[in-house]
Amino acid sequence: MKRRHLFFSLGMAASFAVSLIAGCGNPQSSGAGQEGARTLTAVTSADYPPFEFFETADGQGEPVGFDIDLANYIADELGYELTIVDMDFNGIIPALQSGRADFAIAGMTVTEERLQSVDFSDPYHEIVNALVVQKDSGITGFEDLDGQRVGVQLGSTQEKVAQNQLEKFPGMTIDSRNRVNEIIQEIKAGNMAAGVVALSVAQGFINNNPDLDIVTIPDQESLSVAMAFPKDSELVSEFNQVLAEMQQNGTMDELTKKWFEDYYANQTDAEG
Repeated sequence: MKRRHLFFSLGMAASFAVSLIAGCGNPQSSGAGQEGARTLTAVTSADYPPFEFFETADGQGEPVGFDIDLANYIADELGYELTIVDMDFNGIIPALQSGRADFAIAGMTVTEERLQSVDFSDPYHEIVNALVVQKDSGITGFEDLDGQRVGVQLGSTQEKVAQNQLEKFPGMTIDSRNRVNEIIQEIKAGNMAAGVVALSVAQGFINNNPDLDIVTIPDQESLSVAMAFPKDSELVSEFNQVLAEMQQNGTMDELTKKWFEDYYANQTDAEG
């Protein structure tokens, strides 16, 4: 049976969080254990196409993307009503720790550091990172960024990647921002020489900004993307079961094709 899917923007998130905290201390007890009130709250950062993003330039409406479809599918399969709250990426883990959300789905990679604070589902995607630069900038790698300003998303794996380069290139300045689209705009304006972004996400921005280009980063291992949960959440096993079923019945392949192949192809056709 189809369930209702609600969305709260960043501007609504603060007041929503206050009401949620006032209502209960445990997010799962807010809905999952009550008859006729099986609800879940998910947090995301809708600036990360094709995982989660707004189709309108002003960020109005509801977010779309691979993660949004995935979250809605799992909620439907498990019989939950789902509310999605958009917030800055660096606020996601604190939201889980404080009981303001049942899970996070935000293109988040699994790291040892994050495992100290949250639990993760089984991985459902793999990513590698890349540099976004101005076209014809002459930048071919981090060696060309010594003495330059490099943008990263605050609290992201890409922030760690840039920080790890400081030993080799101490003149590089890391500029951490709340939203990836802020980094893209700063690169376009010439205020940043580059941004470290997941390759699949960078491709979406490049398709919409022909004045930008992608520089691949050599010798890197792929990173596993998964959903995050409060520590010891019983939802992890439920979600993993649906993820396994999606892998077996072809649904995951369909979503992957929709957002990582068809989405980019449609953008290219529109430009042509």
